[in-house]
Amino acid sequence: MERYAWKGKVLKGKKAEYIKRHNEIWPEMVEVLKAAGICNYSIFFYDAPDEEFDGDVFGYYECEKGIEYAGKHQAESEVVARWDESMKGILVLEKDEKTGAQKQMAQVFRLD
Repeated sequence: MERYAWKGKVLKGKKAEYIKRHNEIWPEMVEVLKAAGICNYSIFFYDAPDEEFDGDVFGYYECEKGIEYAGKHQAESEVVARWDESMKGILVLEKDEKTGAQKQMAQVFRLD
């Protein structure tokens, strides 16, 4: 099982909306994530307000079918494209130029 971690920033005044969107995640978005082999997915918010942002978010998930498959499946999904569009103005993500997905963070430690 491969692991994936990413980070982003929630724009000023958008924390409540970011949380609301995830509390009301579209069923079709959940279907796409599961079909991509994504499981054990969590997103954490770190309250670090400044002039531009409410704080940071950190996402982690595991990929039953591998990171490459999960990324390709999401990149080809119209649902993911709609979700990404709906999150503009709420979330700022650094994207990987090769995959178009959130830039993957490097793992430096793991305790099993």
